[in-house]
Amino acid sequence: MRQCELLEVCRSSLYYQPKPVSDSDLVVMRCLDELHLKHPFLGSRRLAQMLLREGFKVGRRHVGSLMHRMGMEAIYRKKRTSIAAEGHKIYPYLLANVAIERPNQAWAIDLTYIPMAKGFAYLVAILDLDSRKALSFRVSNSMTTDFCLEALQEALARYGAPEIFNSDQGSQFTAEEFTKPLLAKGVRVSMDGKGRWIDNVFIERLWRSVKYEDIYLHAYETVSELRAAMGSYFSFYNTGRPHQSLEYRTPDEVYFATNIIKTAA
Repeated sequence: MRQCELLEVCRSSLYYQPKPVSDSDLVVMRCLDELHLKHPFLGSRRLAQMLLREGFKVGRRHVGSLMHRMGMEAIYRKKRTSIAAEGHKIYPYLLANVAIERPNQAWAIDLTYIPMAKGFAYLVAILDLDSRKALSFRVSNSMTTDFCLEALQEALARYGAPEIFNSDQGSQFTAEEFTKPLLAKGVRVSMDGKGRWIDNVFIERLWRSVKYEDIYLHAYETVSELRAAMGSYFSFYNTGRPHQSLEYRTPDEVYFATNIIKTAA
């Protein structure tokens, strides 16, 4: 009690334990994830109707709450996309009308919801937009800045720095601790602008590949098991999976064919 008084914290807040996600909600969230991949333009109203057709008794407000928990939103032209935290700096969008023609010219980062056998996690990845190479990834059970920063630091250490680094305006990416390493290396920070719903189309395609080619085929039990599986998948994605858009070359073949890697000493 005395500690609460000194910190000016309500005792009920200190003792509060968040309600765990129910098994029934986890099933709905898995279905929502699949529906969103197929129909990313649908909002909570239509998704709720589609879930009703699938036999789930859920309302629009509940679907909206689950989408918020999953970090999911409909993709369409609107005034704002992901909302930055108060006080975080928003950088201008730099990729408009820019032809991406070489590795390390532009990188993009995004995170996505990952369903598991019991529970869920979040996956963040950094993608080289020219070669489609997945430069780094991290798995976490919460949407915080720290695991995104770890992915960034690994990519910078292994592959040098890009000319432009693009993200949405999510609080994980607008935090000063995240943008500071980029600015220190002279990277031009870019953030999706108003109505720029198509900015992260390449990384959205990556999420589709990850989920349909791995996640939905398995039921990973733990975060550590999921992390190991993603390591194997991204290795296959980069080195063994031909991409039609790359004239059936792999991302590594495109990336290393024209790029000199700057590794950390």
